[in-house]
Amino acid sequence: MKNLAHEGEQAIQHQAGEGGPGWGSPMFGPEIPRGFVPFIRDQRMLVIGGSDDGGAIWSTIVDGPPGFAEPVDERTVVINALPAPGDPLREVFDTERDIGVLALQPQTRRRIRMNGVARRDGDRLLVRTEQVLGNCPKYLQTRTIKETAPQGPGQAVTGKELSADQQRWIGGADTFFIASLSPEHGADSSHRGGMPGFVTVVDSRKIVWPDYAGNQFYMTLGNMHLNPVTGLLFVDWESGHTLQLTGRSRIDWNPASAEKYPGALRVVEFDIAKVVQIDHASSLRWAFHAYSPVNPPAHADG
Repeated sequence: MKNLAHEGEQAIQHQAGEGGPGWGSPMFGPEIPRGFVPFIRDQRMLVIGGSDDGGAIWSTIVDGPPGFAEPVDERTVVINALPAPGDPLREVFDTERDIGVLALQPQTRRRIRMNGVARRDGDRLLVRTEQVLGNCPKYLQTRTIKETAPQGPGQAVTGKELSADQQRWIGGADTFFIASLSPEHGADSSHRGGMPGFVTVVDSRKIVWPDYAGNQFYMTLGNMHLNPVTGLLFVDWESGHTLQLTGRSRIDWNPASAEKYPGALRVVEFDIAKVVQIDHASSLRWAFHAYSPVNPPAHADG
């Protein structure tokens, strides 16, 4: 079991003026609550986070038919899928290592997180949970699956900075996913959402986004406080393309920075080290229905 007293979370809570001595998120146990089992079995996609052998952290997506994620006991989930060929996380679980799993259902705006360790077994991942919790539906946009495309993933295209098309992709996004990892506390996979334009592309090597009010556990920012290396995932919901970024994050506590984003408590800056784009990495094609009713305007000028 990982150390559950998370000093990174406690440090963020202290700086934010929230919580109390010994706070953090130790109240979430390793067992999968029985009520979560049908939800996990019903999933068509999972977002996973982990590190490669060089210490870079990545976020990616796996998908399949209902039942491709199967809880087989109170602490084990079998994921009958692997990341696409060329994905930085496809081969890394040949050796057991930390994993963060986010089960997110855009149709119902429901999500749970399952953090633990995983190893590859043929064409599947065996996940042993160490922390399982539900999340509120804040900032989740509503989407439904309209089809499953037959074509397989394209070749991974890598670089060290964003192309003009990738900058436009990020600048218009309403959702992204973030993976973080503290060696003493494990990996985590989380969601960030807002109105299109809530992520600012500063240049080809840097992006910035607002940190809105959440559950005050600060699992992502807590890991980031201890280890600034993080991974981001942007999904093109209509085509199944994925855009993965790895780099380093920094929390900007300056109130003047947050004032540029309505509803922001602080701002996070991300410096890009590597970019991977895989067209049709996901077989799912989604139809957009509605933005979260709690999304603030993307910028102070509305």
